[in-house]
Amino acid sequence: MTLLNGKTALVTGGSRGIGRAIATRLAADGALVAVHYGTNEAAANDTVTAITGAGGRAFAVRAELGVPGDAQALWSAFDAGLTESGAEPGVDIVVNNAGIASSNDLARTTEAEFDKIVAVNVKAPFFILQQALNQLRNNGRVINISSGVTRIAAPAIITYSLTKGAIHTLTFTLAKQLGERGITVNSVVPGIVDVDSNAVWLRENPEQLAFWGSFSAFNRVGQPADIADVVAFLASDEARWVTGQHLDATGGAHL
Repeated sequence: MTLLNGKTALVTGGSRGIGRAIATRLAADGALVAVHYGTNEAAANDTVTAITGAGGRAFAVRAELGVPGDAQALWSAFDAGLTESGAEPGVDIVVNNAGIASSNDLARTTEAEFDKIVAVNVKAPFFILQQALNQLRNNGRVINISSGVTRIAAPAIITYSLTKGAIHTLTFTLAKQLGERGITVNSVVPGIVDVDSNAVWLRENPEQLAFWGSFSAFNRVGQPADIADVVAFLASDEARWVTGQHLDATGGAHL
């Protein structure tokens, strides 16, 4: 497909799971994709190799999120990657996918844990987008990966839920601000997704797989491609009239 020919995309947390599926799909649609990673260089290189092996274009970008200067480090690495790729400066598509969580309710959450999750899930995308204002080309796309916990109460991951609520607010607020430049800003809202990090407790546990799948209207858990396809739509010109929205991609969980 050539829907994104000539476009450049950045996918944070793009080396594994949902992020890898998004990076792979955007590259398949013709975009040059910057695959961001924090620590797992091997996974990022493997993703880049898979993309280039399929005829796409990609390069890896390393920046630890949730630490001082993370946004500046990310964009500096991005610019260096563009130069090495022989691409023009600037970005058309920014996908804020990187995020962390922990399984603690209100009573058990520590201050340090709270600060870390907020730093990675809210502060990092906020300043990544702040520094992207001059990088983003007109008619660009910002796509934030949110979560079904914004409408389905999940006390065991309360801090993570709070951060995704903040991402929703960031989404529609920036959609208003950037609309005059033709830039759309939307969120994609996954539910339970079968990724490698969930393998032990989900994929390899038939009872858990059936239990969590039962909440979906389709009686299954999501696959990374289910989310990546929604992101690809929002990244394309076909979604030019959609902005400030939270697209539910939970498979109808808890309808």
